[in-house]
Formats: sequence, C-alpha cells, structure tokens
Amino acid sequence: MRKALIVAMARNRVIGRNNALPWYLPGDLRYFKQATMGKPILMGRKTFESIGKPLPGRLNVVITRDESWQAPAGVAVEHSLEAAYRRAGAQAELDGSEEVMIIGGGQIYADALADVDRMYVTLVHDDVEGDAWFPEVNWGQWQEIGREDFSASDNNPYDYSFVVYQRRGG
Repeated sequence: MRKALIVAMARNRVIGRNNALPWYLPGDLRYFKQATMGKPILMGRKTFESIGKPLPGRLNVVITRDESWQAPAGVAVEHSLEAAYRRAGAQAELDGSEEVMIIGGGQIYADALADVDRMYVTLVHDDVEGDAWFPEVNWGQWQEIGREDFSASDNNPYDYSFVVYQRRGG
C-alpha cells in the first residue's frame, strides 16, 4: 500500500491562511479531485473543518487528538496517524486502490512526510502570505517523475505546476 500526499504550496512553502487556501486555482481543484477520487483521504481536523463536509467518492479519515470530537456522517475519526493508516489501508484494499492520500494540513504533513513514497505537488510560482506551511523537505531524497506547467490566466491568477515526486529507492 503506497502512502502519498497531495499539497498545493507556494514557492515559500505557504499552504494556508486563516484555515483556508490562500488562492483560488480551479485547475488545482480539478487535479486534486482527479488524483484523490476513489482513494481514502487522511486529514487533520482543521483541514476537515475548512472543507466543511466529507468529500464524496472517498473514505474521509479525520485525525484528531480531541477524543470528544464528533464526526459527521460519512467521516471516520482516528486519534493517531498510525490508526488512520490502518483504517485507510483496509479501505483501499477493499476498493482496489493502490494509494492512501494525505491531504493536510501542516502538522499532518509534517508527521507523515517520513512515511510517504510519493508527493503530488501543485507548486504555485510565487511567494504568498500565509500562516500554515509545508514542512522542510530534503529534496535530495526525491526524484521528479512527472510535471505539467501552466501559465496564469483569468481563472488562475498564478503560474503553477503539477509535479509528482517519488522517494528515491522507494
């Protein structure tokens, strides 16, 4: 079972501002849906609350240390990353999926980075103001295996790229 993460981040590693994405990139939202559909997704409670509802077509696993947090219907709750991996991995096997996808936020990415074999990164080619960051990455451990570049447009205010990285030796 491959563990992967998907993130949209600015050049300065910003991923969020005020518990929301700091940009509106319709192309990235389509990419996110396509890359995660049919795969279990793992996220922190704040990320879930920023989305506001379970994402359809995927098992939504919310990781929270708050034992009293009540998940809405259609959401699984786990209290550790390891338990979330077990739950998501079992669902992925049932669904015939080869990946579980970690979708944020910053603390979950930091905790999961050492575990993942693949990263799906939307790189926004600008420095953006924010209050949540993707963790520092040792890029020497990663090999770029795919890239698509896009120019800013009426719908997408930033130049951006979809980049897929595979852990070297993984």
